[in-house]
Amino acid sequence: MATDEPHVSAPYDAIPPALWLIALCSLAPFPLAAVAYGWGSPEVARPALTVILNWSGCVLAFLGGVRWGLESGRPKPRPARLLISVLSPVVAWAILFSRHRIPDGWIIGGCIGAFLVQWLFDHQAPDVPARYPRLSTALTAGACISLAVCLDQALKTGHV
Repeated sequence: MATDEPHVSAPYDAIPPALWLIALCSLAPFPLAAVAYGWGSPEVARPALTVILNWSGCVLAFLGGVRWGLESGRPKPRPARLLISVLSPVVAWAILFSRHRIPDGWIIGGCIGAFLVQWLFDHQAPDVPARYPRLSTALTAGACISLAVCLDQALKTGHV
């Protein structure tokens, strides 16, 4: 039975191992692509940047969908929160659409900013399962650290 009451905070170990495994697997493209872009040959680096940017768009859209699902499952969904959850994939699309129109450094920085804004939004969200902010922190940290490696490389190579 759904209520508008906040979920009871569960202990940290309440996140099932399978959920952690899936979350960590979804993170794998980030460090793999970052290493390839940061230290790979030019033939490897350029496609690796495409991989990490496209994967960033997918994960940003996925996280927006998770928020949509959490909010739409409420007895009285809040329209503003539904609208904000739809903005995540729109922002991801806009960032990806900007590729090859503005320098890579700005695109990478836009992805980092989008992940951080989404993380802040997730952490002030009322009425979510206690495990959600922890999982979102793990995804955001993995994505942002990997994107920061790419941003560093873009700054060094002048692709800003």
